[in-house]
Amino acid sequence: MRRRAWLTLGAVVLGGAGVVSYAVASPSSGDAAGQAKRPVRVYDLALRSGANGGRELPRTGTERFSMLGVSWQGASARLHGAAQVRTHSVETGEWTGWRNLEANVDPLEDPRARAGARGSSEPLWVGPSDGVQVQVVRKDGTAGPGLPKDLRVSLVDPGVATAAEQKAEPAAYVAEASPTDGTSPTDSASPTDGASPTDSATPTDPASPTDSASASTSASASASASASASPSATTPTAPPSTVPEPPIVSRAGWGADESLSPQPSEYNADVKAVFVHHTDGTNDYACADSAAIVRSIYAYHTQTNGWNDIGYNFLVDKCGTVFEGRKGGVDLPVLGAHTYGWNREAAGIAVLGDYTTTGASNAALASVARVAAWKLGQYHADPATTVQLKAGATQTNYSGTGFTAGDSYTFNRVSGHRDGYNTQCPGSSLYAQLPTVRAWAAGPVQGLKVTSVSGAGLSGSTYYTKGAVTVKWSTTTPGSLISRFELLVDGEVAATASGTATSAAATLASGTHTVAVRAVHQSGRTVTTSALNFATDTTAPSFTTAPKISLRTGTVNTTAVPVTLGWKATDGQALKSVGLLSPSTATFGPTTTAYSRTAKSGTASTWSMKAYDYAGNTRTSSASYTPVILQETSATKSGSWTARSSTSYLGGTSYSSGSKGASLTWTFTGRSASWVVSRASSSGQAYVYVDGVKVTTVDLKSSTTLYRQAIWTKTWSAAAKHTVKIVVVGTSGRPTVTTDGLVFVK
Repeated sequence: MRRRAWLTLGAVVLGGAGVVSYAVASPSSGDAAGQAKRPVRVYDLALRSGANGGRELPRTGTERFSMLGVSWQGASARLHGAAQVRTHSVETGEWTGWRNLEANVDPLEDPRARAGARGSSEPLWVGPSDGVQVQVVRKDGTAGPGLPKDLRVSLVDPGVATAAEQKAEPAAYVAEASPTDGTSPTDSASPTDGASPTDSATPTDPASPTDSASASTSASASASASASASPSATTPTAPPSTVPEPPIVSRAGWGADESLSPQPSEYNADVKAVFVHHTDGTNDYACADSAAIVRSIYAYHTQTNGWNDIGYNFLVDKCGTVFEGRKGGVDLPVLGAHTYGWNREAAGIAVLGDYTTTGASNAALASVARVAAWKLGQYHADPATTVQLKAGATQTNYSGTGFTAGDSYTFNRVSGHRDGYNTQCPGSSLYAQLPTVRAWAAGPVQGLKVTSVSGAGLSGSTYYTKGAVTVKWSTTTPGSLISRFELLVDGEVAATASGTATSAAATLASGTHTVAVRAVHQSGRTVTTSALNFATDTTAPSFTTAPKISLRTGTVNTTAVPVTLGWKATDGQALKSVGLLSPSTATFGPTTTAYSRTAKSGTASTWSMKAYDYAGNTRTSSASYTPVILQETSATKSGSWTARSSTSYLGGTSYSSGSKGASLTWTFTGRSASWVVSRASSSGQAYVYVDGVKVTTVDLKSSTTLYRQAIWTKTWSAAAKHTVKIVVVGTSGRPTVTTDGLVFVK
């Protein structure tokens, strides 16, 4: 059976089946409004003996939670084993697969931490859930004395703290409890394994001194006096930074319950380095849930670990939102609890998520770089350099480098958690991205290059423009870290754009110029692209030879006459192309001066062309021409000619003669002419006379039979009256000449 109930607080473990139920109550009038904003809560459920001496919690219905972790007695005790959890999703109604908890967290460093401070795994964000199952075994798969005492699972309900969450969260919610192992749940029962679950919504020991315990993916605050300077009990003055402060969501903004952190903040002398962490857990969270995740980590650190505050100085989500972490002032050197042995001289920045095999987003990296640059800039520290840090503990880091308390060691100003402690944090993928973070934080701008230029055309190494140009660029450094861009013309600033801009415009005076883009990083460091050469050109191209057509050889029919379009265009600077606009369209390179195509017979066609230069200047030139077909019957005949009919002939008829000296004469006014004939293996030769002068002898012999062939052409510079005469040679053995007519262009 399944049951639905309005839930109130106060968990009780049932005997036997291990099912957790909750006291139920009908909602009273006004409860809905009262729950529109509810506090964060932590519920601790004890694990009991399981198979092979392990510790476990069977499938257990719970009140709603979104984060969990496993903790144990003794802040300095280690869990030499594996902890796995699975949860029941409120959204899907299904149980998830088993997930490992990261238990290799930094040890407790300060014995002054709250009484009852506990060791713990990393907290894991699982999203809204109402059921949990846990199992813990030793590394060798067994369990025994090696497991720490009082193992518990802590369930964190982030509550509702912001206006946006109030809109999304119901005033009250329903949980569905499903009995397991055949045992029906009851409202109360004696706890098993000698430990009852606790509601840890109130700090464990409000009177205890401030902690310096380890953060979940980060090590504990270094509270010993072995580092450069002891933390300050008074609030110092915030020094100005060399770079702007990034937007930061305040503790009030993410809903911090300040009653969970009653002790005052402690301060270091300065910030010499920044350690980057990841919080582990899932990367599938919605950025709208980031405030709840931060709130849950805060509750886990204070309620489960027993620390005075959240361990990190700053937290960053995958969308790049920066959250204030440990209280005391984001602009002050607050003593954090993030990197075991190195907290006295450093700040800690944690990225929400697990970056072991997946890299952090550019938005997250940019925000980490901005925070690092700002904090280090308060103490005039270059994020790209190294620094000597004094060890607060004797230990060995992830790569095997040993440190002795009190000695100084070289660190990058922006380092990973693993550089100081033996942990995979911040994950291999994020660790590999730290050089990018350093470069973005320190400047100059990375990857600056011009991507395109509009308002100008490139010829060789010079851009030609009529004056107005727009230059576009790109960078690999995010715009949030860039102060501004400057468009330089002949070395002087002609235009300024914001750090997020990708283009700028300028108008170039007549003559030649150099143009470059300069990027100014927020640190003040600059980088400039190579200069581009520009020439301002306002003169249009010219046609030294206007478009004209001339007849060419090829097959002729009544609708298509083979012609060649000819032209010549030039430009004082750099001709780019010439385009045919009508009677059809085509584009030609600057050195092309002819184009073979066909024209319709008997129809006047306008041949329009436009010349373009690289600056964008243009000139158009047009001319009209008409090809005309003169049939053989329109010629003046001499000698013997025989008329023939066939659809293969131009116009369906032709003249044929084998008589030596027989002739046909056409007179016309035009600028180009072609003689159209039939050809075969038996075809003979003919003389061609132009305006009374013999110009050539044409041989019509062909291995294949061809009809309507323009075999001879002649073109003049201008239209004029001309006479073309064809005379049969009377070639021995193949005297016949068959003519289809004459074509001319007027």
